[in-house]
Amino acid sequence: MTEEKTISVEVVYALPHEQRLMRLLVKEGTTAREALIRSGIPEEYPEVDPDSAKLGIFGQVLGSKGLPPAESYALQPGDRVEVYRPLIADPKEARKQRAEKAKRLAEKKGAEDSSA
Repeated sequence: MTEEKTISVEVVYALPHEQRLMRLLVKEGTTAREALIRSGIPEEYPEVDPDSAKLGIFGQVLGSKGLPPAESYALQPGDRVEVYRPLIADPKEARKQRAEKAKRLAEKKGAEDSSA
């Protein structure tokens, strides 16, 4: 009888006020998406859709930069599967709004300084 080899991996999900880390022993060849499902995180956090959640390994998004998608990425011992939340705001738009606000404040301060 041959024993199936298992590896240790982690699945993590972070919210602004809470972090969840699950350590799992999975069969060699388990994909990142399968590990997410096995972790129980989608049941605990209904906003995580196990079929479409964006996943990464140590900060590298799966399915980008030459990495295979989560459905086919075979986990390696010690991998940390990260579940990414969708962005609330477009980063470019948020940066633009901050710059406009800073400009208005500077103009207001300049007007106050010149009237003094």
